[in-house]
Amino acid sequence: MAKAFRRKGDRFVARLDPVEREVVLGLMEQTREFIAPVVAEPTGDAFTDLVATMGMPRLDDGDDTGEPVDPALARLLPSGHREDAEVAAEFRRMTEHGLRERKTLNLTTAIDALAAGEGDKVTLDAEQAQATVVALTDVRLLLGERLDLRTDEDADALEERLNQADDTDPFLHLAAYYDFLTWLQESLAQALMD
Repeated sequence: MAKAFRRKGDRFVARLDPVEREVVLGLMEQTREFIAPVVAEPTGDAFTDLVATMGMPRLDDGDDTGEPVDPALARLLPSGHREDAEVAAEFRRMTEHGLRERKTLNLTTAIDALAAGEGDKVTLDAEQAQATVVALTDVRLLLGERLDLRTDEDADALEERLNQADDTDPFLHLAAYYDFLTWLQESLAQALMD
């Protein structure tokens, strides 16, 4: 059974049993795959290869304006301007690749740190703890969108749906993961602030 993160000197320590760790790692890996930037195939031309790494959009994610089609991706990679589509598209073109890289790096750091734990003990240094808090935010944003959680009313509607759900309803499992990740993230954030 999980135990919350606590500060121990300059480290942050928690306990996750193997199933809990597997769930957290699996959700982080899926989120990383979902938002990872496109890695262009090298052409052999140094300049072309360099330019290709500076903001190449993922063709499978956007509409004609470059805005993400998937609402979960829109939550993870929000528009830079809500009223001006042209400004938003230019901002996205200039920043999306870097944002995807930073999010992917945070998720990778968190995954590596959680996977390195011995037994049920997870120990993070300050950099890993910061990356893990951010990574948990991204996983929760993705799950929250899949659960249709955008407003307080949505949370009330989800609670009502879950109260009526049977054990086979996938929303029940997603909501349990969301709650567990919320608790884990809050405990780590509190330990970072202590």
